[in-house]
Amino acid sequence: MLENWRDSSYCSVECSILVVMQPAIPDLVPPTSPTTEKRESLTSEVTQIPVARRNFVVMAAYQIIVRTGWIFKTESVIMPAVLDQISGIGWVRGLLPLLSRLGHGLLPFMMASRVEQAPYKKKILGISTWLMFLCFILWFAMFTPLFVMDVTWKPIVFLSIYAVFFMCVGVNVLTLNTLQGKLIATTSRGRLMCVSGIVGAISAISCVLCLMPGWLQADNPRFDLIFLFPGILIALAAALAWCFDEKADVHRKVRRKKKNSFVEVYEALRDDKNFRRLAYVALAVGCSILLFPHYQNLGLQGMRLELSQLMWWVVVQNVGTGIFSIPMGTVADRGGNRLVLQIFLLGLVAAPLLAVLLFYFEISQWYVFVFLLVGLTPVVIRTLQNFTLEICCEEDHPRYLSTLNLCLAAPMCFSPLVGACVDLFDPAIIFGCVAACVLAGWCVTFTLIEPRNSPHRIDRNRNLLQ
Repeated sequence: MLENWRDSSYCSVECSILVVMQPAIPDLVPPTSPTTEKRESLTSEVTQIPVARRNFVVMAAYQIIVRTGWIFKTESVIMPAVLDQISGIGWVRGLLPLLSRLGHGLLPFMMASRVEQAPYKKKILGISTWLMFLCFILWFAMFTPLFVMDVTWKPIVFLSIYAVFFMCVGVNVLTLNTLQGKLIATTSRGRLMCVSGIVGAISAISCVLCLMPGWLQADNPRFDLIFLFPGILIALAAALAWCFDEKADVHRKVRRKKKNSFVEVYEALRDDKNFRRLAYVALAVGCSILLFPHYQNLGLQGMRLELSQLMWWVVVQNVGTGIFSIPMGTVADRGGNRLVLQIFLLGLVAAPLLAVLLFYFEISQWYVFVFLLVGLTPVVIRTLQNFTLEICCEEDHPRYLSTLNLCLAAPMCFSPLVGACVDLFDPAIIFGCVAACVLAGWCVTFTLIEPRNSPHRIDRNRNLLQ
């Protein structure tokens, strides 16, 4: 036993000597302990907080500025009223939803892959916003007293600019939503909509009340100034678009196998059952947009209201958008976007029915409440877009969003026919049919699967839910 103890002692001494004599070798890869990894993770999170806050503020400011300018060209009030001043024909008025939704759907549909592959989305956002500014300047020049144009050409030129404008808007909205999906966390999007909706509504309504009364005189309406002011605001938004703190998508340089765009749309609708149901809801919402230019015509021509009422309709519509954005953001963040659709689609069902009832009972003083319900439309469309962002992975955002825009635009093919029917037949028939279509879409929302309750969805986009 003594010998064994002596041998083990010698071994331990020799090992100690070898360790002491061994030259120090620098650690090429420093050891990582759980404490070190946790510290690095906390540092990364602290670094990302100012970036996320900056992008949230820039995104909100951009939407607020665009919202303030957008009120001066409201599709349901100002633009059809301007067109009626130079044309007054129902089917020509019916071209407005067709051109706007085709612009929203067709060009973004063709640009979806390019937006997806772009390393910096903010560049496309800035360029499309500058092109929108150019369209406003052309409208301003068209209606300025110094510019003379033959009466027969005015509707053609006006609608041509309108078509180009909404092509730019379509690309702009697609890029903005894609950028939002990239930079804004899922649980912050409802708060973003709430902030931009409320502040944007206050800003827009204040500008309208201060400026529009002097521009909507019945004997000499100043449509040129109505287009110049939003053009200036859109230029400010274009400059702001470059302020996003966006990292380049280097991995997107590896392109997918080139496919026909219509094939990609078909595959998205075929393979994703939940998105296919959402497309049915989008078709129903698109049907409600068919009546946009005819609400003001029913009031001005059918109920013989004055042109100055346009200002109050614009104000109330934007008040409605702002008011409905307040609970919508909270409900969306806590209960999901499906619940928001189920609540607010009922307002789109009620809008045409209320317009017809007030028209037949000649209650003109309450007609303004129709536009309060019409103000739900942008809220519902934004909810559809947010729902789409949650049911697909980030790489598919442009493709899914462009497909959604096509579904919203599809009913617009019947827009000129609807305009002609409003002039020829009883408005109750047309307005009632549209209400029935929206009601059918509301029923489909109960078959949607809320993506926030889907584990597969959370696994695919865990980084967006942080």
